[in-house]
Amino acid sequence: MSYHIWVYGVFVLVCILFSILINRLFLKFVRTLGIRNQNDTVIRWGSQSKPAVGGFSFYIIFLLSIIAYSIFFDSNQVFLSMEFIGILLATMLGFLLGLADDAYNTQPFLKFTTQVTCGVILLVTGSEISLSYVEPLNYIITILWVVGIMNSLNMLDNMDAITTTVSISIILCIMVVMIYHHEFDSVYFMMMIGVISALTGFLYYNWHPSKMYMGDTGSQFLGVFLAAIGIKYLWNADPPSGELISAKNLLLPLIVFIMPIIDTTTVVINRIMKGNSPFIGGKDHTTHALAYLGLSDRQVALVFWFMTLISLLLVIIIEKFLKEWKDIYSILFSVYFVLMFSVFFYAAKAVKSD
Repeated sequence: MSYHIWVYGVFVLVCILFSILINRLFLKFVRTLGIRNQNDTVIRWGSQSKPAVGGFSFYIIFLLSIIAYSIFFDSNQVFLSMEFIGILLATMLGFLLGLADDAYNTQPFLKFTTQVTCGVILLVTGSEISLSYVEPLNYIITILWVVGIMNSLNMLDNMDAITTTVSISIILCIMVVMIYHHEFDSVYFMMMIGVISALTGFLYYNWHPSKMYMGDTGSQFLGVFLAAIGIKYLWNADPPSGELISAKNLLLPLIVFIMPIIDTTTVVINRIMKGNSPFIGGKDHTTHALAYLGLSDRQVALVFWFMTLISLLLVIIIEKFLKEWKDIYSILFSVYFVLMFSVFFYAAKAVKSD
């Protein structure tokens, strides 16, 4: 145990410093990648004249975490697991999709098809949401989850530091689950440490006023990575010993991913109600609604971060104290999710967007 703590501690420091360094180099030498033309449909809250290269550091450090694990721990766990190979292939495809989108602004159909392919790769290699006894239904839920999270994190990346801070909190939540399930010595834990360290270093440049964005390169990679890890440690977590066995496995992902899910669902519903396409960007996100209500960009980021830190607290309570799941827990957490969704939905609906 002490050996793991020592290795993880050194690895965190090295990755944060490396993330700051590599993003500084990208900031100095890359000025155009991810900067859209004025006629493109991608709309950001702030200036467009900033490079979107943060995702490179995420993926590089993600790969370094795998290499580091194979050196300091068990290399067999890395290279002999089909599930792990599937996650590696899906994240690579997500990264390449984001890179192509930042460089060439890919068509929505191609983007959607590639996201579905990421879900299929995870399915055939063993990363499947086992929520039902009907296998085809599990396949559909899994693919919808992967595509949904990839698009949610991409859509949430519309203001400084939002997706970065939310992703950090999501990773912390999943790491808590892993610790309570005694899986802190797995390659997945090392990967989480690497990615959260990369995000922490990137946050230095992404906090308002930001110097760079993560771009689709970052958000697509994070989307498929967190969707895959969410399947393994949230959707398919060990069921509790009490009643409503599937209730905890359904509510846990909703609580951990609460802000991306609320934002995307709110945007899609409001745009459809107004007769607009949900696939065309706009300043009608929940983040924008908070800004229209008078909050500064930093305050909006802090609100989102605070909400996801509440999720972290709830996950700790669930894993530490609620060993036997009961009906009342399902009701309380469902009410919490519905309440948060209602607050942000009506806030977004009440304001006038550009």
